[in-house]
Amino acid sequence: MAQNNTPAADSPAPSRQQLQFQILGNDMQVLEILLNSGETIVAEAGAMNYMEAGITFATRLGDGSSANSSFFGDLFAAGKRLLSGESLFMTHFSNSAPHPQRVAFAAPVPGGIIAVDLQQLGGTLLCQKETFLCASYGTAIDIAFTQRLGAGFFGGEGFILQKLSGNGLAFLHACGTLIQKQLNGDLLRVDPGCLVAFTPGIDYSIERSGSLTSMLFAGEGLFLATLQGHGTVWLQSLPFARLADRILANAARLQGGGGQSRDESNLLGDLGRLIKS
Repeated sequence: MAQNNTPAADSPAPSRQQLQFQILGNDMQVLEILLNSGETIVAEAGAMNYMEAGITFATRLGDGSSANSSFFGDLFAAGKRLLSGESLFMTHFSNSAPHPQRVAFAAPVPGGIIAVDLQQLGGTLLCQKETFLCASYGTAIDIAFTQRLGAGFFGGEGFILQKLSGNGLAFLHACGTLIQKQLNGDLLRVDPGCLVAFTPGIDYSIERSGSLTSMLFAGEGLFLATLQGHGTVWLQSLPFARLADRILANAARLQGGGGQSRDESNLLGDLGRLIKS
């Protein structure tokens, strides 16, 4: 399964990169981007999957969004990225060949990749920590602070969100199935860990999940994120923290010797030895 996007040649922004890309696969997707000669894309460190011979890369502190940025400015920006869960350095991939070349990126968790056009979203997108994969050159990767104290303490995102600004394409990854919701003034309640990204027209806050009994025994967590306003919201069906907790819980049970899987494997081993004899 592949998704294609070839932006129109008559883009209103002259400096906007006309990226061509494919999203390959279903559950563990790979993003393949075709860079024309001289084009550059900025990616999170360690996200590259493969690249053709004409692609060169350089690790830098800055995201390349400001042509007049200084070393200390780039260092300050890198420090802010660390607060949002990203690495200190960004990797710039450029096509130094005279003909188009491909470079591919893969997410570090099983799930999906989405492409968002920042120009169509008004130039800004707010994201959950660690969801940024790569973006067209000139995209600013910054941080934003939640405006409400409750959202900061209990929202699962902390006070700090990622803020992507620009007029090009940005690519995000999430765990599980990605769901897009369009809000037109209505209210949406979600598990805080399921939130991936939302546009600035959405008001993000936190409320209790119900009565004290429900909060303690319903299994839905103590708090829910409430999203209300006009804009777009992206959700993930399986927060990676939830998946990791389940894996760790089962691993501890199996290591303790009381796991059913261990008994089953012993039983299968005994049957195998019986058949061979």
